[in-house]
Amino acid sequence: MTTTQDERGTEGAGFTAEERAAMKERAQEAKAARRGGSKAAKAAEDAAAVLAAIAAMPEEDRVLAERVHAIVTTTAPQLAPKTWYGMPAYALDGTVLCFFQAAAKFKARYATLGFQDVARLDEGTLWPTSFALTGLTDADEERVAALVRRAVG
Repeated sequence: MTTTQDERGTEGAGFTAEERAAMKERAQEAKAARRGGSKAAKAAEDAAAVLAAIAAMPEEDRVLAERVHAIVTTTAPQLAPKTWYGMPAYALDGTVLCFFQAAAKFKARYATLGFQDVARLDEGTLWPTSFALTGLTDADEERVAALVRRAVG
């Protein structure tokens, strides 16, 4: 939760419009997940939703999201693409393992590749779980692929 200003310009604790929109998207995703249907149909629907979310991004974010999507789906085909708070995410056995957050989503200066606690990235007592992305070099793509492989275990 962030500090926002109300209509009068008074600061108060509350959710930004972007945060409220993300929560609404997550509620819609949860509702869609409860609907019946075959697993194959649901997987196809989820994959299509990820591609649609990527296609709707501003160009700078879309280029990064397309590369991350290609890397994740190639490196770890066992991960199921799905949207999570309206952003591309990749789940292992139904639990989100990693996600891409567009910079434009929350008006940030960089996109984020994040990993949830189920990711096996443990390294001693301190390790990174999210990474800022402003571009992807060949070396960066190799690093993302290595992180995904390690996260899946």
